Amino acid sequence: MPFAQVDISLKPVVSREATAAGMIKLKKETVDRIRRKGLEKGDAVEIATLMAILGAKYTPDIVALTHRLGLEKVRPEVKLLDRGMEVTVTVKANAKTGVEMEALTAVAVALLNIWDVVKQYEKDSSGQYPNTRIESIRVVKKVKGGS
Repeated sequence: MPFAQVDISLKPVVSREATAAGMIKLKKETVDRIRRKGLEKGDAVEIATLMAILGAKYTPDIVALTHRLGLEKVRPEVKLLDRGMEVTVTVKANAKTGVEMEALTAVAVALLNIWDVVKQYEKDSSGQYPNTRIESIRVVKKVKGGS
């Protein structure tokens, strides 16, 4: 069977919103370094925020068969926790199909970028990451047509 996008040509354009969230577990020392803005590669919160927006916008380029949507709002929130960081992203569009994949991709991309900027502080003596893990990426809320 050949691949194909779902045909949405007869669906009406309605307001769509999705919120996704996920977290990265880090060593306490790494979180303290983030709080002090002491990362060599830059501010993890700012990088994650920017990359979440780009992740949502580039979803059709990296997730097979998704439709290219005119996103009207991408709102990332990045929180420092005692043992990691939590990323929540809300995406809105007036479209014929939902924006869950854009929200999920935004969260995943933000978390991967956090890992990248902290990896030198997370490695153990053999270069492994025994404490670092990305967890619980999920859709928290989906709204269609303002309901």
